[in-house]
Amino acid sequence: METAISKKASLEVFIGIYDFHSRLFNNVIEGISKNDAQNRLNTKANHVSWLAGSLVHERYQLANFIGMDLKQTSDELFSNHKGIQDEVQYPHLDEFRSDWATISPLLKDALANLSDEDLAGPDPFGMPGGDYTLFDAITFCADRESYCIGQIGLWRRLLGYPAMRYD
Repeated sequence: METAISKKASLEVFIGIYDFHSRLFNNVIEGISKNDAQNRLNTKANHVSWLAGSLVHERYQLANFIGMDLKQTSDELFSNHKGIQDEVQYPHLDEFRSDWATISPLLKDALANLSDEDLAGPDPFGMPGGDYTLFDAITFCADRESYCIGQIGLWRRLLGYPAMRYD
């Protein structure tokens, strides 16, 4: 027997994940020096600063798509889904932490107030490969946050830092 669950009810699960990520973001960047945050270990991989800034940018973008008008401090480095730029000095992680602290409660409140009709609206990111909704885009954002936090967690270990705390 299949039970229909409203997207609004499903969004409550996402908000739990959102709160978890809000805490983990701070834990995963904790103690990483400015130099280490931009160390790519002689690879083309995204460094910690880019990953952290990209996560912050995504939250601001999602907030703007659902009616806010806000920008992170270093918006120009990440606008239009800009990838990592060689030879660019990215801001200190404290800037990203501050922007994260600003956007996180505002976006959480906005998400909590979305209706089923809002959630059934169009995908604001224009994701390729399907006819996605705002709910689908929010789900994608939650998944991407997990992925990026995990990458930063790996960087912590590669750079010689202790594992991320979960408390």
